[in-house]
Amino acid sequence: MKVGRFAWLGVAALVVLAGCKGFWDKPTTGGSGNFAASGVFYVLNSKTAQLTAFQFVANSSGPTALTGSPHTLSSLPYAMAFAPSGNFLYVSTVSGIYVYSVASDGTLTIANSGSVISSDPAFGMKVDPTGTWLVEVASGQGTVNAVPISASSGLLDSTRTEKSAILPTITISQLAISPANSTNPYVFIAMGSGGTAVVPFTAGTTNPFGTVSTIKLVSTAGGALAVAVDPANRLLYVGETAALTTGTQTGGLRVFTIAANSVITEITGSPFSTAGTGPSAILADSANIWVANKAVSGSTTGNITGFSLATSGTAFSLTLINTIAAGISTNSLAIDNTGTYLLAANPGGSPDLSTFTFDTTTTGKLVAAATASTGTDPVQAVVVVAHP
Repeated sequence: MKVGRFAWLGVAALVVLAGCKGFWDKPTTGGSGNFAASGVFYVLNSKTAQLTAFQFVANSSGPTALTGSPHTLSSLPYAMAFAPSGNFLYVSTVSGIYVYSVASDGTLTIANSGSVISSDPAFGMKVDPTGTWLVEVASGQGTVNAVPISASSGLLDSTRTEKSAILPTITISQLAISPANSTNPYVFIAMGSGGTAVVPFTAGTTNPFGTVSTIKLVSTAGGALAVAVDPANRLLYVGETAALTTGTQTGGLRVFTIAANSVITEITGSPFSTAGTGPSAILADSANIWVANKAVSGSTTGNITGFSLATSGTAFSLTLINTIAAGISTNSLAIDNTGTYLLAANPGGSPDLSTFTFDTTTTGKLVAAATASTGTDPVQAVVVVAHP
């Protein structure tokens, strides 16, 4: 299945359980030697402080590293973000944020003479759709920051100054930003026990940030760990622990409509069960949403749950597609730019990288594909991103 562009990353929703053989579909391991070609994608290995570029070659048994990979980083890495053009990749570390130029074949070259463009140790970051702001958050700082960058060079724009907005908490999990051409653009920040921050964002102004508001948690015993926006800026997705009050899998996907003046309204039926206790990453296109759980009650591995999205006028509904096992502590999701593979980074290994293809009859249903090590284990593969 070829799927559309993904997020940077209604009424009466009916959730239908898919399948009856076990709690989730078990993946196979390895590959059969006939996998299709993919776009280039990149994995951050935390324990070994390395950045590696991968790609499926046609008729291969799994992904292989590109020439020049891995790239050794100066310190512990946290996050990655692509410029909308795909020409620049930003990598956050304990030492600050570095920028790489990206060649047409996906190979990387360190830019800015190897120096950081910001000293912030960003836990989460995104480049805004204009390519002129690198929006980032660092746990412990209590602010969201917009670093001015040049869309043409990828480097710091010295003619402008960094701007910040104060957040109601210093605990930060993830960040998402509205896609291009959004009527009501925002930055959304999952803040753990502090809920989810909603920050209006206008790229063309000197200070792009508006007034911060907060979406409260379903339960004060839980935390907002993951956040994403659909490609049309219609819906906000938030992954929370302790969102469900019944059953052992208490993780929930909350779904909100997005309107002007920070009016964010939860749809009927939300939250939806993610089939785990720790929703850690959300990936969405215009028709499907996938949620990774880093923790699952009764299991030593994480999983990924898929939903289909339906619309009827201004109403939205979600239907469960399937849940499939991944590796240990699944933490990050991406889809390659051919729409052939969904990729999952597993910091606990077993494997470092899980890959999935899409069922040919059920839209959005994941099918286990190749698994791979992303270095000499243990590597703690914490983030995967795909070239846009």
